[in-house]
Amino acid sequence: MPEQWKENIERMNNRMLHRGPDEGGVWANEEKTVVFGHRRLSILDLTPAGSQPMLSASKRFAAVLNGEIYNFKKMADKLIKDGKVTAFRGHSDTEILLECIEAYGFSEALKMTKGMFAVAVYDRKERRLYLGRDRVGEKPLYYGFVNGCFLFASDIAAIRANQNFVPELDRDALSLYFRYGYIPAPYTIYKSVKKLEPGNILELDEPFTKIRQYKYWDMMEAAFKGQSNLFKGTEDEAADRLEELLLESIRGQMVADVPVGAFLSGGTDSSVVAALMQSVSSEKIRTFSIGFQEQAYNEAPYAKQTAQYLGTEHTELYISDKEAMEVIPRLPYIYGEPFADSSQIPTYFVSRLAREKVTVSLSGDAGDELFCGYKSYVAVKQVWRKIGRTPLKLRRAIKAGLDNQFIWSVESFNKVRHYIDASSPEELYERAGNAYPRIDKLVTGAKIPAFTFNSYPHGYIKNDIESNMMLMDLLMYHPDDILVKVDRSGMAVSLESRIPFLDKDIIEYVWTLPLAFKAEGAEKKKILKKVLYRYVPKDMMERPKKGFSVPVEKWIREGKLRDWAEDMLSSHTLKAEGILNIPVVEDLWKNFIDKGVEGRKIWYLLMFEEWMKENRAS
Repeated sequence: MPEQWKENIERMNNRMLHRGPDEGGVWANEEKTVVFGHRRLSILDLTPAGSQPMLSASKRFAAVLNGEIYNFKKMADKLIKDGKVTAFRGHSDTEILLECIEAYGFSEALKMTKGMFAVAVYDRKERRLYLGRDRVGEKPLYYGFVNGCFLFASDIAAIRANQNFVPELDRDALSLYFRYGYIPAPYTIYKSVKKLEPGNILELDEPFTKIRQYKYWDMMEAAFKGQSNLFKGTEDEAADRLEELLLESIRGQMVADVPVGAFLSGGTDSSVVAALMQSVSSEKIRTFSIGFQEQAYNEAPYAKQTAQYLGTEHTELYISDKEAMEVIPRLPYIYGEPFADSSQIPTYFVSRLAREKVTVSLSGDAGDELFCGYKSYVAVKQVWRKIGRTPLKLRRAIKAGLDNQFIWSVESFNKVRHYIDASSPEELYERAGNAYPRIDKLVTGAKIPAFTFNSYPHGYIKNDIESNMMLMDLLMYHPDDILVKVDRSGMAVSLESRIPFLDKDIIEYVWTLPLAFKAEGAEKKKILKKVLYRYVPKDMMERPKKGFSVPVEKWIREGKLRDWAEDMLSSHTLKAEGILNIPVVEDLWKNFIDKGVEGRKIWYLLMFEEWMKENRAS
């Protein structure tokens, strides 16, 4: 351990102050070969007995935990019943997890949990370090080797804060960012840093040079097992069981020693969560929503109507391009690496709004991925039915012919060219968000590495295109986009966000449901709506889905963000950086301004340039 370890751990801890403003702590073993730092957002056991880093009762194990173990009371009961523990020092979930690790082992203890977490544990007897991440990836965990030391943190910027860190940009990972607007695990923006994938464990023995990685839970395995053992009852019986599981999850996630609320957009998913929360609460729950003056994006009136019907204490806030411009410079600091889901803006504002009254807020995220809610699933299936009948060899020949025609630059022909030689529905889905023909030429000196989408086994769930797409999203899009957005936005204002749909039992149960229970024709989320309509009138909820997004493209083309965008994408700036292919950037900008297309890619570019300005990576 380098001599400046004290200064480095303090620098890393301080960089995560927003994630844990209530308390900070440091622990080191006798040899100073292992040092843990922690910032605490106090949710359970607000006394010193809940402080971290924490030692087990025997002092064999040291731990730092980010997140929550919702079923810690059941785990504590098991410890007592099995005679492993006679009493506890406090009532924190960290203490219970530590004692379970001592009693049953690290992997077995994680299998017992229901929660969201990133955890590091050092076994002082075996001189072994364990890292673990929750099943779906609600909490982040970054790691890497820096100057001969193994570092890990819940924020990639904390690793960068280490004085020995040398930032070397991973251009291959950046090429994935420009495809999707986020960097899929295990990659990060830096070559020397990785993300631990959900449901995974890392082990390292001193001197901490070799990594062993394995899964304690696997989403693909859960999906395959569920689809191989389909629910045998009726749709109403399935809805009954789903309601039971949701109520159990929500009760567990409402447990806190601080105020708890809920995000409410007015759509199906958040309305289910708010309705069930209110049904089990003896007091009015607090709900929060964001609105826009642009009616095509504004769901605030629907949220307000739902809140009034449920009887919640509701708060709403309207934002404009002025407010967006104020928060944009903060986004690189909040996310640590390039991230460009534009709904990061309203998510930040609704989190900030909620934090004024609560410390924990539940959300309806994951409803689309679990209950077949995205329109893209239907669109891809329809396109595949049209092109899949034609032999792949012939479709490749057609594409080759289109490549030699000048008309391929026309948007409609370009789409045909882009999709026609897809070898499977899964490959078609992987291409769906990347129709711009030159996107992979945007980063100079980059190549596309293997990642979740292009490594997905075609037809993994047989004869079910939609389920394969849902599984693909739960493996990459959800953990690396949606959950990143929710976690970072909340933590930026010291708010803990919890997601009831991601309860282990709910996920495993939903995978046993036939597709027809989730979607049929144009109807989406059938079984989830069956549950919702037991609490909210059906006619009040039947309206077009808008999604939680902002009119950022309009703001850039027509509003106050135009000057900022042109300045960020100036050829002078891009040439000085030497990372992006300037003619490709200019082509994207021209298409956007002239035709209103590729607006999403423009936002990706702008968020990258903001990140570059903040970090000056090379």
